[in-house]
Amino acid sequence: MKLANSTMTALGTTVFEVMSALAREHRSVNLGQGFPDDKGPQAVRAAAAEYLMEGHNQYPPMMGIPELRQAVADHARRFQGLDVDWQSEVMVTSGATEALGDCLFGLIEPGDEVVLIEPLYDSYLPIVRRAGGVPKLVRLEPPTWRLPRDELAAAFSGRTKLILFNTPMNPCSKVFDREELELIAGLCVEHDAYAVCDEVYEHIVFDDREHVSIMGLPGMRERSVRIGSAGKSFSLTGWKVGYVTAAPDLMRPIAKTHQFMTFTTPPNLQWGAAVGLRLGDDYFSTLARDMQAKRDRLDGALRQIGFDVLPARGTYFVTTDFRPLGFNGTDEDFCRHITIEAGVTAVPVSAFYDQPGRAPRHFARFCFCKHDATLDDAIDRLQRHFRR
Repeated sequence: MKLANSTMTALGTTVFEVMSALAREHRSVNLGQGFPDDKGPQAVRAAAAEYLMEGHNQYPPMMGIPELRQAVADHARRFQGLDVDWQSEVMVTSGATEALGDCLFGLIEPGDEVVLIEPLYDSYLPIVRRAGGVPKLVRLEPPTWRLPRDELAAAFSGRTKLILFNTPMNPCSKVFDREELELIAGLCVEHDAYAVCDEVYEHIVFDDREHVSIMGLPGMRERSVRIGSAGKSFSLTGWKVGYVTAAPDLMRPIAKTHQFMTFTTPPNLQWGAAVGLRLGDDYFSTLARDMQAKRDRLDGALRQIGFDVLPARGTYFVTTDFRPLGFNGTDEDFCRHITIEAGVTAVPVSAFYDQPGRAPRHFARFCFCKHDATLDDAIDRLQRHFRR
């Protein structure tokens, strides 16, 4: 038998599926995978349900239904001050991961260098490599996760096609500030590179920080791609509705890739997402405030148990250092241990590095986008286990 593609066959099963399967096996409280307990806004779900029963359920336009594309453009104007043409600069995808695939397959030529920032979301590297890109990794170091200026500059060259990063950042919950984004933007302009920015957590930012899109910085309007997600903004991760915003010259190859990846996304879910993007500002501020309260609930309890907890500026996650608890194994050992022995599941942070064996091995990531009762159950289980 001839071998299948070497890039994909060399991959293991994603850490989220591995840990979620272990959680199911041991009836553990799963704080590993980032899916909310909340059902999502009723108005959004009702709009999708009504459209399913009364609307058009055949193929929608390949770029997405006009109502959602218009809503994406209006949303970018409302929150980021971006003037976006919905007809030529917005496309709907079946989730943000498909959007990433469309962007990377559409923009990368084999041999192009791609700058990535570790720790990173686990789909980035496989897609870059499958597209023929050459990763150039820049590492953020805990506990500050500050962007290293010299290392980032050294990663760029005349062979750099693009930088791919996300803010707010999964897994380390960093929010890039304007100074850091200006550094990235300056390097993109200097080296004639693109910026593909995964902004799915744009509305889940804490402590009065603001989300800034690199697309709005000088010199970046024509060389940036912005990716958003209805799943994250409306706690509807199973819908898999994403959207891409890019200047027309960038959008064309991205859209041509999309047409042969999924082509379309269920129209009723697109309709629901459009309703969501037009919700009042109070919805988005309440989302951030509620998630911040959950962060504080889990953060405080984990500190009392004995974890060192790193700052979480946004997203669904807190990163913890478990060494103060006296556990001497790796992060994989620790996450398996607490799943089996304590009944609580977390994710090892080393899974978010290209070479886990050379990554920090004493951090575990916990997800807090759960009902308070779920968080309290997990906290109680951890307290009882570590009091032994």
